[in-house]
Amino acid sequence: MNRIVVTGGSGKAGRAVVGELIGHGYSVLNVDLVPPAEPLCHFLKADLNDMGQAVDALRRATGTVERRRPFELADAVVHLAGIPAPGLAPDVTTFQTNLMTTYNVFSAATLLGLKRVVWASSETLFGLPFTRESPAFAPITEEHPLLPESGYALAKGLAEEMARQMHRWNPHTSFVGLRISNIIEPHEYGMFANWQKDPGMRKWNLWSYVDSRDVAQACRLALEAADVGADHCIIAAADTVMGRPSVDLMRECFPRTPVTRALGEFESLQSNEKAQCMLGYLPRHSWRVSG
Repeated sequence: MNRIVVTGGSGKAGRAVVGELIGHGYSVLNVDLVPPAEPLCHFLKADLNDMGQAVDALRRATGTVERRRPFELADAVVHLAGIPAPGLAPDVTTFQTNLMTTYNVFSAATLLGLKRVVWASSETLFGLPFTRESPAFAPITEEHPLLPESGYALAKGLAEEMARQMHRWNPHTSFVGLRISNIIEPHEYGMFANWQKDPGMRKWNLWSYVDSRDVAQACRLALEAADVGADHCIIAAADTVMGRPSVDLMRECFPRTPVTRALGEFESLQSNEKAQCMLGYLPRHSWRVSG
C-alpha cells in the first residue's frame, strides 16, 4: 500500500502521521478543512460531513493537479479528522460531527474497495474521566468495560461497531481502530512538572499519555500489519506522566480498583500488550528521556 490519504492531517496527530509516512516512502494526501502550518505533501480542503467529498478525497490519493493525468485511488486511509476531544464544542455538535465524518469515510473506503482503514478511536471509551466510576481494573486492557461519559466517547464506541459491520459487508476492507491516549507533542513535556505535587490532577485517565511520534508509528504499523479484519487496540506511552511509582498512584487515588499484576516502577496503567502483539507497536518516546 503506497498511496495513503490522511484525514485531519493538519492537526496534532495528523502532522506527525504525515511526516512518518512520507519518511517511510509513502505517497500522502492530507485532507482537512484547515491547511497545514508546514506543507509536507499535497493538501485537499474537504468537508467530510459531505459523503460526496469523502468519496472524492479517497479517489484523489496522488493529489495531482495535472488535468491530463487521472487521479489514482487511495490504497488506504488514516482517519484522524473530527473534533479531537470532548468539551471543545457542544456535546451534540461533537457527536454529530465525529460520527457523521467517520461514517462517510468508512462508507467511502468500503464503496471504493480500499484495503485498510486506520482510524482514531479513544481512551475515553473506558469511562474517562474516572469521576462517576472508578476503573474496573488496572492496567486497563481492551477487555475493560466500555463506559462512555460524553458524546465524544459515545461516537467512538459506535464507530467501532460501524467498523465491524462494514468489514462484514466488504471483507476486502479491514479496519484498525487505535484507542489513543492523551496526545502530547515533544515541546509540551515541560508542563509535566506542574502535575507532580498532586496526582489527582491527572487521575482522570490514569496518568496516561502518548507522544505524537508514537501515534504516528502506530498508524504506520497499523497500515502495514497483516489482515486484522476489524479490530482495535490501546496506544499509550510505556510510562505515566508522574514521577511516583504507578502502584503508589493506584493505592492513593483508586484504592478499591484491583491491580491485576505486578507493575513496573512507572509503567503505564493503560496496557499496550495487544498493540505489541497485533501491530508490533513499542512506544519509543518518554518525557523522562529528552530527544
